[in-house]
Amino acid sequence: MNLLTTLKRTALTVLVLFLSIASYAQTGKISGVVSDKKTGETLIGVSVKIAGTNKGISTDVDGRYNLTALASGKYTLQISYVGYSTKEITDIDVTGGKAVTLNVVLEESSSLKLNDVVIRATFKQESVNSLYAQQKNSSVISDGISSDQIKKSPDRNTSDVLKRVSGATIQDNKFVIVRGLSDRYNTATLDNSTLPSTEANKKAFSFDIVPSNLVDKITISKTATPDLPADFAGGAVQIVTKDIPEQNFLSFGVGYGYNSQSTFKDFLATKKNAVNYLGFEDGSKQLAENFPTSEQVAKGTLSNSKNIAALKSLPNDLSVRNRSALPTQNYQLSLGRVKHFENGNTFGALISGTYRNSQNINQDVERNFYVYNYTDNQYKFSTNLGGLANFAYTFGKNKISFKNIYNRNYDDTYAVRTGIKDGNSLNQFYAYDIMQKSLFKTTFEGDHQIGEGNNKLKWTASYSNIGNNQPNQLKINYTKPLAAQNDPSVLYQANITSLGKDNTRLFSDLNEDIYGGDVNYSTPFKLFDASTIFKVGLGSQYRDRKFTARFIGAELITNNPDLQTQIRSLPVDQIFSQSLFESGVYRLAEVGGELDSYSANSFTNYGYLMLDQKFGEKLRAVYGARVESYNVKVMSISKTYVDDSQTDILPSLNLTYSLTDKANLRASYYRTLARPEFRELSLSSYYDYELLGNITGNPNLKRSLIDNADIRYEIYPEAGQLFSISAFYKHFTNAIESYRYDVLSTPDVSFFNTPKAYTYGLELEARKNLKFVSESNFFKNTTAYFNLSLIKSKVTNPTDQNYIDKTRPMVGQSPYVLNAGLQHSALDNRLNFNILYNKIGRRIVQASGINFPSTWENPRDVLDLQVSYKVLKTKGEIKLNAGDILNQRSLIYFDYNGDKKYNGSVGNGGDETFSSYKPGTNISLSFNYTF
Repeated sequence: MNLLTTLKRTALTVLVLFLSIASYAQTGKISGVVSDKKTGETLIGVSVKIAGTNKGISTDVDGRYNLTALASGKYTLQISYVGYSTKEITDIDVTGGKAVTLNVVLEESSSLKLNDVVIRATFKQESVNSLYAQQKNSSVISDGISSDQIKKSPDRNTSDVLKRVSGATIQDNKFVIVRGLSDRYNTATLDNSTLPSTEANKKAFSFDIVPSNLVDKITISKTATPDLPADFAGGAVQIVTKDIPEQNFLSFGVGYGYNSQSTFKDFLATKKNAVNYLGFEDGSKQLAENFPTSEQVAKGTLSNSKNIAALKSLPNDLSVRNRSALPTQNYQLSLGRVKHFENGNTFGALISGTYRNSQNINQDVERNFYVYNYTDNQYKFSTNLGGLANFAYTFGKNKISFKNIYNRNYDDTYAVRTGIKDGNSLNQFYAYDIMQKSLFKTTFEGDHQIGEGNNKLKWTASYSNIGNNQPNQLKINYTKPLAAQNDPSVLYQANITSLGKDNTRLFSDLNEDIYGGDVNYSTPFKLFDASTIFKVGLGSQYRDRKFTARFIGAELITNNPDLQTQIRSLPVDQIFSQSLFESGVYRLAEVGGELDSYSANSFTNYGYLMLDQKFGEKLRAVYGARVESYNVKVMSISKTYVDDSQTDILPSLNLTYSLTDKANLRASYYRTLARPEFRELSLSSYYDYELLGNITGNPNLKRSLIDNADIRYEIYPEAGQLFSISAFYKHFTNAIESYRYDVLSTPDVSFFNTPKAYTYGLELEARKNLKFVSESNFFKNTTAYFNLSLIKSKVTNPTDQNYIDKTRPMVGQSPYVLNAGLQHSALDNRLNFNILYNKIGRRIVQASGINFPSTWENPRDVLDLQVSYKVLKTKGEIKLNAGDILNQRSLIYFDYNGDKKYNGSVGNGGDETFSSYKPGTNISLSFNYTF
């Protein structure tokens, strides 16, 4: 067969496939999931038939059914399953070739019921029943948000979404804090496998790299069961990306945004090329392949020609252009395809791509500490490129899924700092900072029914790669005497006669590979005449990280004082010119050493046993234990300085008592842990010019053990509505905290174990339709919601130094978190309004040192708005988003007078600003259309 014939047959096959897809689009379908009313467990092999016909199907391994090729009309479904009461559902309206989703809950037959009893309900009644069951049947205390709720908010990425969840806040616009506990005490999974840290200098996942339109649902489990990862105390964030679509579609979206602080303002930036706009760096900022090694530079034996060649090979184009900041751009394209075969098998695919570019200015940012009084202007060029490709195939009682996600962030920041140091010198500081982050994750999943009944075997194999590359981060400072402030003949002089980590070039690269796999088996049986599910699982995860860092610079070595003054007075874009390098006035130098680079690996093996058991009609207990064996190694170039192994047994018990059909009382106890991240164990030291200090690890850190207790009352007045009140307590042994050693002008931030710490709190959540106010359509179509968390914690500082605070709250913990909002729909749900409010109490950013108290983040009111309108027969949608409408100042300060609020300048007996800026209000307009 020649190539031309092959291409023709391939084209014909594709044409037939798309014609068949088009024919499916002319008919409708009914699909959904069948589950147990009491436990929420999906049921395999349930018979779903259209009444009065022979057309029917059995639910697959996910409990899902699909009845396809249905003409327009009203249908009745009959659902039956061994051991359960048969259900008949009427008034299912299929029109216009649309897919109708109907989730069904079945009740177990009791000895008091006859086998031929049929429970009858309408489509509307069953939709309400299934929503009630979904709300009530979680085995743990959890909160979450669905894709439908995400669509009704102005949130572009997962970090924005998470701050809507009860008890959750976001730090630095990307790191999650749950129940007041910082990112180290939270864990995250994506499609059932653990997400790694995306940060080079702490344990944290940057949730802003997962676009919200790719997410099917997000759940935060606040209590533990044996099948959840053990390394959390605040919450386990579980992100599930979209899977097999309900029907074929092709959608695109385009949006543009305006920031009040940035858009159309003067934007200073280095030269950009096409690949920068795609989220990549073209390699010109990296060290040359033949660049001298650290050992060669340290020996000082480079010949003059090699010294000059190495300096000339450095990225030295430091010219800056002034242009207007362009509006934010967003583009999305998604394709969904589903094929139902005659034998009942189904293949589905979902492919999506997203692109975002923004140019933001942080203007007049105050930065003050000790001898520093600075003002920064920051110009950040950011590109985000994301892609998702999910495929799934169901056959018989089996399902195989292949899920892939890729995301890339490119941030190019240019910063100009001016101000006074030591009260006697004027400073002009320039920073050129490129950060490239990437995440690739691929997951294979298999779900299988074993034998008869609801026995399930599930396995997962995953691979992830994290990249974090920082090429040629250049920092250079110019000074002149304060006394010569008004004397133009006295020029600023660059600090290039000696190198430190605060005035050199950083070339760093982090690469981490994560391999994971697990298998679990669950089977239902009777224990003490009660329905019980037994689940057992095993799994492993191996992480391997390589981090390299070199602090390199050009050191001025001329002994001619006039020439030295002349060179040091040159502007930034001329001071490292090729001609100066060729003249031999510079020497290649390097600071730091082998400890700045490290490699690390960890190997975790775990197993668990758990029972999900009902006692009578009211009480449900989910209990068991998880065992984790963990080994971690951290190495420099020449030696291993961390090699630690631990095995922990982690029990848990979750009780749910059904007070009524609409109310639950929950209680739980569980033990979890928190392990130090690789970076926190390493001896690597990094200068953060925004924090004005160094960050250094501690190889003596131990893992924390946390004992947790929760109680919660929840009531569901109507489907989709909720009121709950929760209380929790957590006791930490060897809690891991950061602290600031501030006896020097440049402070060091490091980490320590405190023997004991605790946190406790209260959470309130409510979601209520306002039709109780009035029976008018306005109030019937309006829903109000709010969640409030009140939290208190206490940490004892180390005793090795005379720290100002002997005890204090945990770093990152807010005493309160408030979210509130109103949703309203009109014009038959074509027009939707959503207004959202968020506020958090003041929290510690950096713990106190010996000379200076803790720095606190001041509360700010955040108000967001979205208005959306469906057009073109509801296939298109226009959205107007307004984010951070109030644009209140972001403020971090030293609370010198200890009155727990910001009081202005120190000179008036008040406080001192550590950093402060206005982020700006974001206004965006977007259009989405689905074919």
